[in-house]
Amino acid sequence: MSLTYQLAAGGASEHRPLIVTLFSLFVVATLAITVWAGRRTKDAADFYAGGRQFTGFQNGLAISGDYMSAASFLGIAGAIALFGYDGFLYSIGFLVAWLVALLLVAEPLRNSGRYTMGDVLAYRMRQRPVRTAAGVSTITVSIFYLLAQMVGAGALVALLLGITGDLGKNLIVVFVGIVMILYVTIGGMKGTTWVQMVKAVLLIGGTLVITFLVFHKFNYNLSTLLGAAADNSGKGAAFLEPGLKYGLTTTSKIDFISLGIALVLGTAGLPHILIRFYTVPTAKAARKSVNWAIGIIGVFYLMTIALGFGAAALLSNKEITDADKAGNTAAPLLAQEIGGGADSTGGAILLAMISAVAFATILAVVAGLTLASSSSFAHDLYANVIRKGKATEQEEVRAARISAVIIGMVAIGLGTLAGNLNVAGLVALAFAVAASANLPTLVYSLFWKRFTTQGALWSIYGGLISAVGLVIFSPVVSGKETSMIPDADFAWFPLENPGLISIPVGFLLGWIGALLTKDEGAGGKKYAELEVRSMTGTGAH
Repeated sequence: MSLTYQLAAGGASEHRPLIVTLFSLFVVATLAITVWAGRRTKDAADFYAGGRQFTGFQNGLAISGDYMSAASFLGIAGAIALFGYDGFLYSIGFLVAWLVALLLVAEPLRNSGRYTMGDVLAYRMRQRPVRTAAGVSTITVSIFYLLAQMVGAGALVALLLGITGDLGKNLIVVFVGIVMILYVTIGGMKGTTWVQMVKAVLLIGGTLVITFLVFHKFNYNLSTLLGAAADNSGKGAAFLEPGLKYGLTTTSKIDFISLGIALVLGTAGLPHILIRFYTVPTAKAARKSVNWAIGIIGVFYLMTIALGFGAAALLSNKEITDADKAGNTAAPLLAQEIGGGADSTGGAILLAMISAVAFATILAVVAGLTLASSSSFAHDLYANVIRKGKATEQEEVRAARISAVIIGMVAIGLGTLAGNLNVAGLVALAFAVAASANLPTLVYSLFWKRFTTQGALWSIYGGLISAVGLVIFSPVVSGKETSMIPDADFAWFPLENPGLISIPVGFLLGWIGALLTKDEGAGGKKYAELEVRSMTGTGAH
C-alpha cells in the first residue's frame, strides 16, 4: 500500500479538515494581497516594474521569493533524500549562480533597460528583429520553468488531499494555472512582488522550524544526522560520497558537468529574475537587492541539508518514492514525520504548514514567470513589433493580461505531461535554455563593441533551438520510465541536460554572426552611450 493511499484512507484523514483549512488560509491571504496591490496598479510602469518603488531590501526579499521555487524546496529536498551528496550539488549550483548574476548583469541591466531584456538589446540594434527574438526566448524559458512549478504543485496538493490518480494531479495543475493567471492579470508586478516577499518570509520561517526539529531529533549533531541518513538509505557510505547519481557511468559524469554549467550560468539569463532589477529606483538599490538575495538564499540552501538528509534519515526510500516517483514530496513528508507522524495532530499541523508554504512558493514563482513572459510579449512583440511603437500604455497592459491567460493555458497543458519528472531537474533545463539563448546575447551586447543585430539573432535563436532540440531528443522526453513520454524512445542524445553543448553553441554563433556582418554603426556612438549608461546609470529610467 502506497503512502499516498494511506493518507487518503486513514491516518491523516481525520485531520484533513485542519489541513485543508490552514492550507486554504494561505491561498486566500495571498490572493487578498494581489487584489489590494492590483487596485494600486495605474499604468505600464506599475504593471511591469511596480512603479520602481521597492527598496533594495524589499526587492532582495522578492528576488529570494522568486528564486526559491518548487525546485529549491521540493525538488532539491527530494534529490538529496534519494541521491545524497549528488542531490546536494543542486543547492551548490543554484547558490553559486548568483555570483554570476551579481558580477555580470544586475547593475548594467537595470541601468540599460526599461522593462524587459529586449529593451537592452534594442538600444543599439535594430528594434523589431531583436525584440522578436528576445520575446520568443523569454516565453520559451518561462514555460520550461513553469513546467517545474506545475509538477511540484500537482505532487504537493495530491499528497495533501490524499489524491492518488493522474487525473486528480492534472486537475490540480489546472487549478494552479487559473490562480497564477489571476495573480498576474489582477496584481501585475506590485501584487506579484508583495506575494513574493510574504512567501520568502514564510518559506524561510517554515524551513527554520523543520531544520530546528530535525537537528533536535539528532541532538544537534550533523555527523549523527548524516550517518543516520546513510544507514537508512540502504546505500551506506556511498550515500555521502560523489557518484550515486552522476558517477555511475561516463555519460552520467558528463551529464553532471553539463548540469553544473547550466546552473552556474543560467540565473543571469532567467527572464523572471532579470525583470526584478527594474523594480528598484537606482543602480545602488539593484546591487543591494542582489546582496540581500544572496544572503537569504544562502541561508536557505544550507538548510536544505536538514530537509534532504533529514528525510533520508527518518523516511524509507519506498515511502518517499511511493508518494512521488521523483521524490518531490520528501519535504512535506518529513514535516509530517517530525511532527509526530500521520496519526498525530502535530504531524497534521506541520504537514499543512509546510505544504501551504510550498504551495505559496509555487504560486509566487509561477506569477513571476507568467508576468515576465506576458510582459515581454506585450512590450516587445505587441507594442514595438506588431504596433511599431504606436500602442498606448493601456493597450500594452491589456495585451499583457491577455497573453498571461494564453501562456498560462499552454503551461497547464504541458504540465499535465511532466508529472513523473523531478522539479529540480526541470528547472535545470530552464537554466540551460536561459544560459544558451539569453546570457550570450546580453553579455555580448553589454560588453562587446563589435556585436551586431545578426550576432544577436544567431545567438538567441541558435542557443534556443540547440537547447530545446537536444531536450526533445534526450531521456527527459522519452526512453525512461520517468520521461515525459515513457512509452516512446527517440532519445538519441544521451545527456539529460543540454548545457554542455547548447551554451557554447549560443556564444559561438553570436560571435560568428557578428563577425560576418558589417559594423552597422553598433560600435560607434550607440555603444559608447550604452556603456556609459550601463556603468553609471546616467539616463536610466
